[in-house]
Amino acid sequence: MQTLQERVRELILDVPNFPIEGIIFKDILPLFRNSELVKELVLEMSSELRTHNPSALVAMESRGFLLGMPLALELNIPFICIRKKGKLPGEVIGTSYSLEYGNAEIEIQKNALASADRVILHDDVLATGGTANAAAQLIQSTGAELVAFSFLMELNFLQGREIIGLNNAAIHTFAKF
Repeated sequence: MQTLQERVRELILDVPNFPIEGIIFKDILPLFRNSELVKELVLEMSSELRTHNPSALVAMESRGFLLGMPLALELNIPFICIRKKGKLPGEVIGTSYSLEYGNAEIEIQKNALASADRVILHDDVLATGGTANAAAQLIQSTGAELVAFSFLMELNFLQGREIIGLNNAAIHTFAKF
């Protein structure tokens, strides 16, 4: 009998040369066609994250939203979005950072977190760590405490764990590639 991790990994497909030549994109959308498997995944991931006693879950646009919302619901905590620059209404705070293939800016609504919040940061993939590190700095700039990172998958060969490990927060990855 296959483990939950094996069943999840089986549904994550490699797409060569997307979004640019030389990149192998991990397509997680086939996973979401299996609702029972996703329910199991959310229960498994949330039981691990619950140990950090979080008060909020922040998810990254856009694929981080897919599991971020169900994880927040299962943990019974608020769900907060970090989005690309210009996508959030109201007062925002932001930061810019470098990607493997360019630069980007992300923002969070200014009053989305309080200094007493214990935050889990969720995204779909830990690659080079640049986006997660920028998001961690954004969360910390609100005065909230980042207690854990959560990722559906980690691309070990890109060594992003080394970058985000400097934030002194736990790192949870469900599947490693």
